[in-house]
Amino acid sequence: MEFIEYPDREMLALSLANRIAGQLAQHLRMNDRASLCVPGGTTPAPLFDTLSGSDIDWSRVTVFLNDERWVDGGHNRSNSRLLRRHLLRDRAAGAQYLDLYTGDAGPEDAAPGLSDRIADHLPITVLLLGMGNDMHTASLFPNLPATEAALQSDAPAVMAVRDAGDEPRITLTAPALKQAISLHLMITGPEKRQALERARQLSPLEAPIKTFLNGLTVHWAE
Repeated sequence: MEFIEYPDREMLALSLANRIAGQLAQHLRMNDRASLCVPGGTTPAPLFDTLSGSDIDWSRVTVFLNDERWVDGGHNRSNSRLLRRHLLRDRAAGAQYLDLYTGDAGPEDAAPGLSDRIADHLPITVLLLGMGNDMHTASLFPNLPATEAALQSDAPAVMAVRDAGDEPRITLTAPALKQAISLHLMITGPEKRQALERARQLSPLEAPIKTFLNGLTVHWAE
């Protein structure tokens, strides 16, 4: 694990956006397509604002989320809604977007088809993760049966999550996420830095972010 500390959140967002754009551009120089997998939430919004203007061939990039709540894309708790406002605009409006919300009755109905679609974009070229104070990442929450299943090496690429306490969710699983070519974690504030340190002493089921620490670059600002 590499840990990079920035003087402020603005510098974090600018530097990480440039790094991600550079990694995508480098991949596209040698490959027909690239994939970018990103978290929801408000923390990465400034990064997305910068990344959306990056001068790369977005038409050859497929973007998808780490996870999504099982709500319509217009819902105020939809990660897709935030992504469309902050990333899938400007130059990045030309990217291909793979929406994890399919409109099926439940995430269980959509998971097999989504696993097949995501498989076409593996390994992920650039993966950006977020982390909660409870050390969850994507919709892999501590000590849940769904998380235990999603951490298994033979888990499908996408699984439904029903025991996370709010809306049903859909999430990429550990095998799909771990094989990313470039892995980044963006966190801010002292609580999340402390949570990351705690995670290093716990099991992956207790602290799901631990699953990804090997080969991960952590980007942090106060």
